[in-house]
Amino acid sequence: MTLLITVFAAVISTVIWYKGAPENEMKTGILCWMFWGASIMWFVDAIFEYKELGAEYFTPAPLDMLNDAFLGLSVVALGLIVWLVYLLIKDPKGAVRKALAKKK
Repeated sequence: MTLLITVFAAVISTVIWYKGAPENEMKTGILCWMFWGASIMWFVDAIFEYKELGAEYFTPAPLDMLNDAFLGLSVVALGLIVWLVYLLIKDPKGAVRKALAKKK
């Protein structure tokens, strides 16, 4: 489930990146790299788990699926938070700089 959720996040972020590829003002390329990296990590984990469990890998318990879904959503949420912090630090549109200058 974690692999499936992160692959969907990676594909969606890649499509969003590709739509605005030349400009890339929102730095979505960083988001793509994070989600594709997480997808590769979960894929390697799935290979080793399949090697260990065999055919039982394809019939997980409902509680295990729920835990994996929460973990996958947590990974996506953490990736989005890291991307937002990166975006606020880089401030490509100058919005944070303008807001801080306005307060002075």
